[in-house]
Amino acid sequence: MKIAVPTNNNMVDEHFGHCDHFVVFTVEDGKIESSEDVPAGEGCGCKSNIAETLRSMGVSLMLAGNMGEGAVYVLDCHGIDVIRGCSGNIADVVNDFIKGTLSDSGTCCAGHEGCNHEH
Repeated sequence: MKIAVPTNNNMVDEHFGHCDHFVVFTVEDGKIESSEDVPAGEGCGCKSNIAETLRSMGVSLMLAGNMGEGAVYVLDCHGIDVIRGCSGNIADVVNDFIKGTLSDSGTCCAGHEGCNHEH
């Protein structure tokens, strides 16, 4: 399984569309086998091609802080499930997912500063 995490300074970025980069973790047999950095690209997350890029890498899950409804929709359209409300060290968050202790907050951001689109 491949899991993407929006990252800034080895921590889950509070907003997926503003992250420095993504770290894609490969998880096998209940443990992290490897990780790879992926540039975030330009523009707002849901308007960028990051969902397509991550899907082409085999990513099926994103562990994120907060994100707008548009981003959730775009990721879903690319077959990537989302768990929102994550925070802390990225490896710890992935390990929490492996242990089954994460759940989706169900909360979407109400607005995007610097992004010109509707939700």
